[in-house]
Amino acid sequence: MLRSIVLFIIFFPFVVGAQNNAIGSGEKLTFSASYNMSGLLTEIAQVTMETSEVKTSSSTLLRLKCSAATYSSFDSYFKIRDLYESYVSPTTLTPYLYKRDINEGTYNKFEQYKYNHKSQNVESIMRKKKRSGNIEEKKNVKIGKNTKDIVSTIYHIRNLDIHKAKPGDTQNFTFLFDNEEKTIKVKLIGKETISTSIGEKECYKLAISLDNSTILKGSNDNLLWLTADANKVPVYAKFKIAVGSGELKIKSATGLKN
Repeated sequence: MLRSIVLFIIFFPFVVGAQNNAIGSGEKLTFSASYNMSGLLTEIAQVTMETSEVKTSSSTLLRLKCSAATYSSFDSYFKIRDLYESYVSPTTLTPYLYKRDINEGTYNKFEQYKYNHKSQNVESIMRKKKRSGNIEEKKNVKIGKNTKDIVSTIYHIRNLDIHKAKPGDTQNFTFLFDNEEKTIKVKLIGKETISTSIGEKECYKLAISLDNSTILKGSNDNLLWLTADANKVPVYAKFKIAVGSGELKIKSATGLKN
């Protein structure tokens, strides 16, 4: 489920600053996730996005953690415990390590990427649990100069200078997913003020689409609202996938950088 939610160059005035000005350590965003079940939008899970500082022997990284868990009342129907993590440069949001641990019903999958940006190579490890036994696959994947993972891409979009763009402006971003480079397209629709659990917010309204995707459907059916301020907090999202539709609503936001 989280893979559907979070999957959420043409040049124009979407400028990414060399420095990260929107994301700091200690930020925590909590969302309710609802899904259209039999025609009714039903709240079934909580999604959390957190940042923290991680010190290594040679540097300090920013850990970007996204997790999703169904509420206990839905666990017997379809239990979800998904975790996505990206370890990035605090100043540029460039990823160095990415981990993905998926537990959805009987489906279990682990994925890890180690980035070498100088050689434009990723060391990939993928493990799957099957009835016949565990399967592990290791490979080296060549990537483009600006290829990221899905988590760092989400935070990267928040660092865009969207105020310099005009409605209709579009930009593409490339990320690695299941060992394949994919292109996500972000289009600015305009500004809109909406009521949220953290107050009434003027927002940038963005349309998100994924080229050749079997996950996200439509070109203007997946929408994201970011606060039109220095933090660009995602406060609301609507998504359409192959098996239905749903939405994310922010519940709380703490530790913001600005």
